[in-house]
Amino acid sequence: MNFEINKAVGAGLGALLFTFMLGLFTEALYSQPAMKKPGYDLPGASAEGHGAAEAKAAEPAVPLPVLLAKADPAKGKDDAKPCTACHDFSKGGAAKVGPPLYGVVGRPKASIAGFNYSDGMKAKGGDWSYDELDHFIASPKTDISGTKMAFAGEKDAAKRAAIIAYLRSLSDNPLPLPAAK
Repeated sequence: MNFEINKAVGAGLGALLFTFMLGLFTEALYSQPAMKKPGYDLPGASAEGHGAAEAKAAEPAVPLPVLLAKADPAKGKDDAKPCTACHDFSKGGAAKVGPPLYGVVGRPKASIAGFNYSDGMKAKGGDWSYDELDHFIASPKTDISGTKMAFAGEKDAAKRAAIIAYLRSLSDNPLPLPAAK
């Protein structure tokens, strides 16, 4: 009987050893080298570490009038190319998924006849000032609750300013730029 117990324990230990060795073999066979950098950046992650977000938040933001004074409308035209999927930029252009944007700077919100604006856009009221456009382009869903605009927003303030400078150029009588302080 002692011999039978030894055989059972030996078989169990052999099976464990075999499983362990099989794991080492397959790990060596299918191992991948460690990535030197992530395949893609995760939202909120930064290469500088945890303190980078606080450092960025501490940097003073450049005021919109200063950005607009330096903005290049030609660059804004390039930055606004994705917008052409939903908006027409030509004078007298028709509404597409979104309203036409010729003459939008200074125009009253939700003012294109025949376009079906969201209730949030209709309720917002006022004109499309430089500041209003900046806030809306930065985050449409945050700026106007219930907007139908699917664009997630442009986080880069300089790009937003270039887009706004381009939109300003799409007018027969462009509004004067705000004074840079």
